[in-house]
Amino acid sequence: MSTPTGKLTRVILLLLVMGGLYVLATHKHKQREELRQSTVALTPGCEAKLARYGLAAGEHYQSPYVLAKAGAPVKVRGYSEADVRAIQRGCNIIDDTQGHFARVAGAERWNSKRFIRGSHTSCDHCHQGIGDKQDASGNRLKGSLSLGASWVMADMYDRFTGLLLPYELRQMQCYINSSNGYKPNIADDLVRDVTAYSRFLSAALDLKIGNHYDEQGVDEIAASATIKQGDDYVRGEALYKEKCQVCHGRQAFGVVAEGRVVAPALAGPNAWNMQSRNYFYYVSTILPGFICRNMPLGQENTLDNQQCRDIAFYISNLPRPAGDRQGPLIALRNQLLMTVLPPLMQLTESAEKSPQPGQQAAGAQPGQQAAGAQPGQQAAGAR
Repeated sequence: MSTPTGKLTRVILLLLVMGGLYVLATHKHKQREELRQSTVALTPGCEAKLARYGLAAGEHYQSPYVLAKAGAPVKVRGYSEADVRAIQRGCNIIDDTQGHFARVAGAERWNSKRFIRGSHTSCDHCHQGIGDKQDASGNRLKGSLSLGASWVMADMYDRFTGLLLPYELRQMQCYINSSNGYKPNIADDLVRDVTAYSRFLSAALDLKIGNHYDEQGVDEIAASATIKQGDDYVRGEALYKEKCQVCHGRQAFGVVAEGRVVAPALAGPNAWNMQSRNYFYYVSTILPGFICRNMPLGQENTLDNQQCRDIAFYISNLPRPAGDRQGPLIALRNQLLMTVLPPLMQLTESAEKSPQPGQQAAGAQPGQQAAGAQPGQQAAGAR
């Protein structure tokens, strides 16, 4: 039987543990509140974007964009100082999800990397133009995944799950699938601030709640929208080498320079997983639509529908993370492919480029000397 002293000791230990957890939670809450009240250091892109849209605290807000486009001001409810800081933080998260520009990445971006497995993912890779892609004349672009247009859809019917998904849950799907990561809490400051920024974009562009806009999502391309040649891996590979390889790399593993992602990975451990709707074998219409409307950068809308489907088909056949619902065997297989295939492909390419023993200099006829060779000296590689 337990002695009174033993029971008292256990009670004291339990109280100490609970007290320690309370002190830790209070400390974390104080840290987060201090961060909410602190001045936001904007990324260069967000500084230009928010200045262009005239973000400032006040009783009313008037968008310079709407004034320039419509010729008349539209006055809406203004923003408090706390609202402005939330919008600024949300913009930073979209523009710099990995926190490269942050003074303290884990704090200023609410440690968004804790929800992401790869090192390439940034919201701006899909939601280009920091969630508001426009042409040189300031016209919003069809199929550009505008965050403002997405927010005004409110609870959007999701044909894949049969559910009405609020904007916050749609953000969670991005983290789980497109980022191959983990689901944030719906009340997390990360989700709240991105929602605040998206709502501000809708006001800055004068988008009405409940309306559907062309820039709201991807302009999907089905097989019926092509000349019905069938989706082809070989054509897709040739098109990828011609149109995409210069940015995304030979193996589509992305390009990083000086610690910054120049072009994100389309395959490999840093790419989206097999549960993402970008994955051609899951949804065959979304990735082709994104490619046609948004790629190559600076040459958008130059590929036809069949070319976009061929590129998407090729990309989706490259190794990538399996996702959490595919099971351990598929996850292991994909991990092996991502580990083994890249060096094998590099070896194959190196072997193809290197001259074979006994091979004559390019363009040299049998018995002909190489250019610049001394009399009696054979062409390089000739026996």
